[in-house]
Amino acid sequence: MHHDAVSTSASTLHTAAAVPSTPRSAAAAAGIAAASLALGLSELFAALFPSATSLVAAVGQVVIALQPPGAKDFVVSLFGTNDKLALEVAVVLASLALGASLGILAVRRFTAAAVAFGAFGVLGFAAALDDPLANPGIVALQVAVSVGLAVQTLSWLLARAARIGAPGEDVAAMPDPARRSFLLRAGAVGFVALVSGIGGRRLLDRSRTAPVAIGDLPPPSETVPPLAAAADLSPTTPGLTPIVIPNDQFYRIDTALLVPSVDIATWNLRIHGLVERETTLTWDELLGLPLFEQYVTIACVSNEVGGNLVGNAKWTGVRLREVLDMAGVKSFASQLVGRSVDGFTAGMPTAWVMDPAREPMIAVEMNDQPLPPAHGFPARLIVPGLYGYVSATKWLAELELTTLDDFNGYWVPLGWAKEAPILTQSRIDTPRGGSTVSAGRVPIAGIAWAPDRGISKVEVGIDGVWYEADLSAPISDTTWVQWVATWQATPGRHEISVRATDGTGTVQERLPTPPAPDGARGWHTIQVSVS
Repeated sequence: MHHDAVSTSASTLHTAAAVPSTPRSAAAAAGIAAASLALGLSELFAALFPSATSLVAAVGQVVIALQPPGAKDFVVSLFGTNDKLALEVAVVLASLALGASLGILAVRRFTAAAVAFGAFGVLGFAAALDDPLANPGIVALQVAVSVGLAVQTLSWLLARAARIGAPGEDVAAMPDPARRSFLLRAGAVGFVALVSGIGGRRLLDRSRTAPVAIGDLPPPSETVPPLAAAADLSPTTPGLTPIVIPNDQFYRIDTALLVPSVDIATWNLRIHGLVERETTLTWDELLGLPLFEQYVTIACVSNEVGGNLVGNAKWTGVRLREVLDMAGVKSFASQLVGRSVDGFTAGMPTAWVMDPAREPMIAVEMNDQPLPPAHGFPARLIVPGLYGYVSATKWLAELELTTLDDFNGYWVPLGWAKEAPILTQSRIDTPRGGSTVSAGRVPIAGIAWAPDRGISKVEVGIDGVWYEADLSAPISDTTWVQWVATWQATPGRHEISVRATDGTGTVQERLPTPPAPDGARGWHTIQVSVS
């Protein structure tokens, strides 16, 4: 095929395929632009059509589902609460690398490259089917539009690139006018892809994370008293974590790349399994039960020593045992499994839930506001004393009674412990590790937690000498406390450690362990310089 033939039929799909003189770098750039357009348009489509979904997130969910044991611990240790963003960036980069390869393939075998684009679109469609809120017909249209326009764009860009160049040349070696023409077109495609992708994802996230207007919830029949001034030392101690974490600052660790969008008009809670009578509650029926308030500290098992994957909030909801009593739990049911609308499962011992010493709940409010979508709207489990991965099911859809032997929650086959009480832990908030402070009076402060045993003592070690810290007035045994110690700092480099003693007299373990399989151990220790 001659160059003039390419110019007269650039709109056809087969044209760009037969031009062997297209520089490889230009072909790769065309493939990257086409792949980015497919991704960007799919994100925009998902934002505009509620029954569609992000194909990037759908593929990411498959990656999460197929992750090997230990992957969660490794990724969270690297990225913390940015683990989801890191995964999606990886999916995008892999897609662009694939696009570059298909662009090079398309120079000689355009049909094969087009089929490959379609095949990966089908894989995205198949991944999206795991989203129970996605409409297969709408997602199929989403894939067809995105892939179809991407293939057309690849043909157009390769036709432009084939006007100039010779085998083995790169874009930089093209004649200036031709190079500029190609780069402008590829850049324009990339810009459209970027705007569509970022804009679409922002719209999609905003639609799924915006507070849901559900009207006023019934007032709780049991409330907690206002917090005493002595319960929060942060106003007088700069750098100290507040006793209650605001909703928008509360940590989030879960497996959902896209926050599920739940309609309370159709939502219900099913209680089944080893029960006397299967029971289903609608939203209105759940809210018809007595509501109560309690402060509870929850923590992620992936939290490293000194980490911030822990938080305290006031939760309002229904007593979990009251709901289970409606179904009648059979005596040999040894495990309660919470199942999310997206299929995630977390299992906990029934004995823990039924112990009258603690009050597990189905929460519908967080800090006097309806549950934010990112934290489980419309309902989630809060079980004092257990790590979230075995208890704190968000976007709750089912409660299943089974036995500990018959079912494993999502994280157990991936190497995490089946039973996971929160360990006694503490953290230094101020001063920061590696910082320099002035000699004289220096406050050392932080938080300590052992739900649902409470904290009885916190000690601060300075260069191996231990001092007892002052504690905030405990809200309850289910929450963390703040601690403050005043240090007469002397010039030089110093080591500061912290250890807590819980309400049973158990001292926080010193020997460090990784988070897997049942939580990180060790004393939080930092180095500071005094000038």
